[in-house]
Amino acid sequence: MTAAALTTGCAPGPAAPEPEPVPEETVDPFELFVGQQVDWETCYDGAEVDEFVEEYRDWGADPDWKAALECGTVTVPVDYELPEGETIDLALVRVPADGPQEERVGSLVLNPGGPGQSGVEMLDFPRFSDEVRSAFDLVSFDPRGVGDSQGFACGDWEAVNEEVEDVEVGDLTGLPEERVASLEEDVRAYVDDCVDTVGEGFLANMGTVNVARDLDVLRGALGDDRLTYVGYSYGTYIGSLYAEMFPDHTRALILDGAVETERPNVEVGIDQGLAFQATWEDFVGHCAENASFCAFDGVAGSQQRMEQILTWLDEEPFTVEDLTVDGPAFVGMLAMELYNEFTWVYLADMLAYMSVEDRAATEYYLGFMYENTYAWLDEEEDGKDANAPLVAVNCADRDDPEDIGVYFEAVDGMEEDSPLFGAGAVWGNVLCAYWPETETAPTGFTAPDAPPVVVAGNVGDPATPYAWSQELAEQLDTATLVTYEGSGHTIYGHGVSTCIDDPLDGYLLTGTVPEEGLSCPQVDLG
Repeated sequence: MTAAALTTGCAPGPAAPEPEPVPEETVDPFELFVGQQVDWETCYDGAEVDEFVEEYRDWGADPDWKAALECGTVTVPVDYELPEGETIDLALVRVPADGPQEERVGSLVLNPGGPGQSGVEMLDFPRFSDEVRSAFDLVSFDPRGVGDSQGFACGDWEAVNEEVEDVEVGDLTGLPEERVASLEEDVRAYVDDCVDTVGEGFLANMGTVNVARDLDVLRGALGDDRLTYVGYSYGTYIGSLYAEMFPDHTRALILDGAVETERPNVEVGIDQGLAFQATWEDFVGHCAENASFCAFDGVAGSQQRMEQILTWLDEEPFTVEDLTVDGPAFVGMLAMELYNEFTWVYLADMLAYMSVEDRAATEYYLGFMYENTYAWLDEEEDGKDANAPLVAVNCADRDDPEDIGVYFEAVDGMEEDSPLFGAGAVWGNVLCAYWPETETAPTGFTAPDAPPVVVAGNVGDPATPYAWSQELAEQLDTATLVTYEGSGHTIYGHGVSTCIDDPLDGYLLTGTVPEEGLSCPQVDLG
């Protein structure tokens, strides 16, 4: 939904001239917030470092890295049209560059995606090559409304989930009116609670266009004349808009796992449902060909086998922490697992045990799966979660249909093309049908005045289809596309492919753009 446009009309016949209004003094919002300096302080004491490393040792926690983290804040307005009004302190984190002073380039600002993911938490673990860490301060931030930047939780997310899960298994075209009314009631209740929690004004300013403005304030506070930035997934949207809005302040941007920037969320959900299905089928084929113990003989017949597994889970659900893992919950966990192609080995084992209804082995693997990829989605801490800002930003950014029937039709259409993931990908956007009016992000931008930009995409990305990276590279006038021929969600800086990392490191360090058409093979998955 976009904010209503103001229109003027002319009355017939002559009218007496009105006195010209006295011009009000205008305030440049950036003038009020430029010149800030970040007051960096050590984030964690020794006991906190030890506790973190003990908990996340198996994830690669490094005590020296954690102890080196510095925290700070930068202040931005909630509404850039009212710069003297309410403000937000954005939470920042930094790993100072460790190279010689004369070889340092500046700050490398990072965004992990989402929307709703914490940039502060992103730097809990070591990232990037020694060369990049030597030359750049690594800096990340919690965007407005996320984490420690006035993050919030609202509504009954579980009630909405239960409603849509019930709908998924029914005949949508013949759904009783009372079921439609019940779904609408829970969706409206969630939206109303978000409005009550943080206010329409705050929600109206959650969109990416304001995050891009915040990013420019942050750049100035870091003392960089031009921004060097790596954005993953949703973070590519932030970087793209930044290049359009602040080309003279742009140095180098890597946009990895590009999101679609033009269409309504319901159409984006359809694309994602198809992409998850394609990645799932890639996994099934890999499992059938390479795993010694696989639940599937191939893609053909895999859906029937999965329906048997999901029925088994529905009949006797498992409990992991406080999560009931029935069929729909497991599909959600499975979708998250497809983000990383290196989990395919243990995923094949787990599904094989599930196919023979081995409860002991299944319980073990579900516990590991939950801790490895899903726990952060299931937690709410200090009145904050990842779901509320995700919905708020997505609904703010796009002009979405207000007729809930459009979402029903889209789900119905996904039944054959993406039977496992399509419904969930579409239903995740139904809240936007009732979202308050917001400042919708611009469309059709090309960033013609920006310096060279690099877009990276995985051919088998389940969450941000490769076609979106191709589209963004074509959309931005100065962009070059780099391709990874494997699966998983995003690729740069993960230490997976030197074919990707080396030229992109060089681009950040020197501005040298990777060769046009660079395509890197999938690495050995074992």
